Amino acid sequence: MASTDDTPHHPALPAAPLPAERLYRRADLSALPFATTADLASLPGLEAQPRARDAIAFGTAMARDGFNIFATGAGGARLQRALRQVLDHAAQDRPEPPDWAYVYNFTDPRRPTALTLPPGRAPALQHAVHDLIDELRSILPGVFEGEDYQKRRAALLQSIQARSETAFNRLNTKATAAGIAIMRTPNGFAMAPMKDAKVVPPAEFNAWPEAEQQAAREAIAGLEHELEETLRAVPRVEKEQRDAVRLLDREVATFAIAQPFEEIRAAFADLPQVLGFLAAIRDDVLETLPLFASPDIAAQAGAPPREARAAGPRLAGPFERYDVNVVVTQAGSTEGAPVIEEQHPTLANLIGRIEYQQIQGALVANFRLIRAGALHRANGGTLLLDVRSLLSEPHSWPALKRALGQRRIAIEDIARFVGLATTVSLEPDPIPLDVKVVLYGERQLYWMLASMDPDLSQHFKVLADFDDELDRTPEGEALLARLIATMAAREGLRPLDREAVARAIEHAARLADDADKLTLLVEQLDDTLAEADHLAGAAGRAAIGRADIDTAIAARIHRAARIREHGQEMILRDIALIDTKGAQIGQLNGLTVMSLGGFAFGRPARITCRVRPGLGRIVDIEREVKLGGPLHSKGVLILGGLLGSRYALDGPMSLSASLVFEQSYGGVDGDSASSAEFYALVSALAEIPLRQDLAVTGSVNQHGEVQAIGGVNEKIEGFFDICAARGLTGGQGVLIPAANTQHLMLRADIVAACRAGHFAIWPIATIDQGIALLTGRPAGLRGADDAYPAGSVNAAVEARLARFAKAMPRAPERPGSPAREP
Repeated sequence: MASTDDTPHHPALPAAPLPAERLYRRADLSALPFATTADLASLPGLEAQPRARDAIAFGTAMARDGFNIFATGAGGARLQRALRQVLDHAAQDRPEPPDWAYVYNFTDPRRPTALTLPPGRAPALQHAVHDLIDELRSILPGVFEGEDYQKRRAALLQSIQARSETAFNRLNTKATAAGIAIMRTPNGFAMAPMKDAKVVPPAEFNAWPEAEQQAAREAIAGLEHELEETLRAVPRVEKEQRDAVRLLDREVATFAIAQPFEEIRAAFADLPQVLGFLAAIRDDVLETLPLFASPDIAAQAGAPPREARAAGPRLAGPFERYDVNVVVTQAGSTEGAPVIEEQHPTLANLIGRIEYQQIQGALVANFRLIRAGALHRANGGTLLLDVRSLLSEPHSWPALKRALGQRRIAIEDIARFVGLATTVSLEPDPIPLDVKVVLYGERQLYWMLASMDPDLSQHFKVLADFDDELDRTPEGEALLARLIATMAAREGLRPLDREAVARAIEHAARLADDADKLTLLVEQLDDTLAEADHLAGAAGRAAIGRADIDTAIAARIHRAARIREHGQEMILRDIALIDTKGAQIGQLNGLTVMSLGGFAFGRPARITCRVRPGLGRIVDIEREVKLGGPLHSKGVLILGGLLGSRYALDGPMSLSASLVFEQSYGGVDGDSASSAEFYALVSALAEIPLRQDLAVTGSVNQHGEVQAIGGVNEKIEGFFDICAARGLTGGQGVLIPAANTQHLMLRADIVAACRAGHFAIWPIATIDQGIALLTGRPAGLRGADDAYPAGSVNAAVEARLARFAKAMPRAPERPGSPAREP
């Protein structure tokens, strides 16, 4: 049940201190039967986050473009853990996405081809192609070395060579009949006359009669023309020979590889795209038969021996173009769609990359060096990204938006992307994208991105806003008890007994800074449970008890409290001046909160005010020296409006006042000290002292109402520690806004001191209640005569302001100005 403040708040009625029962709300687990958390059922999914749970359920089920999810909250680790659990569960009901692989493009090698295969079949294709190439490298050399092939090849060559030899024989016969010899020399063919079947030497030929020489020359000239025609036909014959051998090789190879290709085609007969790839391999094999037929040629081209196949799963050398680069596969994965979390979302890790090999000083890329990114692995499922990490990486956020907008994954070379490319790269086929992206991060990042990037609303239409708190109802406490049980079981901690669970729930209320709320930011609670488990284990206990929780909380505070203790020491040694007894005019103890590294603590601060006749200006010294923040300055300006509405209604506000936080050497912000500043201002004007054994917190509006502030527990504890160190007198206490009573979850020693009457917490609803308590005199209400009663603080203030007005010189009247009323 939410606590309520039943004390009547009226300007004329004095405030009463809160009873001890109102200072700390104990957990009520009477409706939840259990001995330890081992008896409690775990909390499934986001049971404590119905708003976020429904948003995530809608976002994951919505199939239309742009309905990706942006989860926001106060703690990144908590969001990641909660999201992962829900997304993993939702992914089980979605179908497995296909595998993706890149293969060599035999038409355009710079544009590798993307193949899609049913889940888990890409590795099968890769191994099948490897086995196929290995088998071809084994079969084809044997086929071409076989007797049948050699006979057919020899017969073919002999037939073609016979035609060429017939032409030469015919020419040689004709030359012999003409008495001419055709001779083959190192420089080609030569002709010479013959006599008696012997070549005539040049000297003898020159001795022949001129007529015989001329006849021989004419015969040689005629034969040379025929020899030229015969020799010119040789390349054509050789080409015919090569073509014939090539056709024979293709015919023999086609028959030899038919069975291996038929087997692999049968295994992938249901995949037309794969069949097209296998047909391209077959055509390329038939075009490059020498690589397969001759191991010597393959070795010269850089191919490893077949025995090296066992050294690794990949082909190399000239055979690597037949490889299948499996970039994404569902083989061996669990059922359902994948849920991928990329913790380092660089551009390459997000959309994939192309790696390079250095060969003879040059960077070389091929389709086998294409690597998948997170979008590839999450395609068909869910991608989980920390938005802070995503925005910290150059180019990643625009690349993600492009991929979502185009619904495809195009691998971008970062060097070429920024205009620094120095080598030829690849342009792989883009892969169609079907992914649900879930970003998570702090609310400030979401608001900033929403205000600066209009594309956010286009691509992330579903906001899953995690609540920070839970209403502290019996149902809420039972829910948190189950959450604590779930945390303990998940982390492998000892079970908590009933009192330990109650203390953990009470601590959750303190972390929420509200007795009627329970924090859902479970990181600190989780750490506290871990420490309590360690303490219970050291003591040999089987279950965590309330004392273990108390000790763990105290130890965490002690480790972080050095600065707090140093500040308290400065006060106790009178280096920082704070009075806790007596009364002073224009001086009051305000309360501040400091937060360092997640540890917040209260610290009293002396606030002083000085007044004199002036032009109605209240000087905020903190603002003048640029130590005051805008909220603090706003609070001081409100004081001027409140002062003007309460006093000197018929004349000018003729005062000059200065307000300051004494011994404040850092920035001051917030308006929680505005009520204390007003009390100091009233005291200085009325010349009535204020009690120094009381400290004040609370903001004030222009109607004189005291308004709630934050950090009320820390502020009370900060002043109590100083009073306790100096000795409690029974008169000390803290004035808090009445609206803050529902937030009180004070330490046990403060509750005990209040119960014993040694300390008091005063709920204040109006500024007049505070004035009466601090001065010991009634504040006073205006009567029927529109005046404050004599002896009241407000009457003294108004009288002092009237004296200030009389002390101020009158401004000279300009000629023609209207007469002033007396």
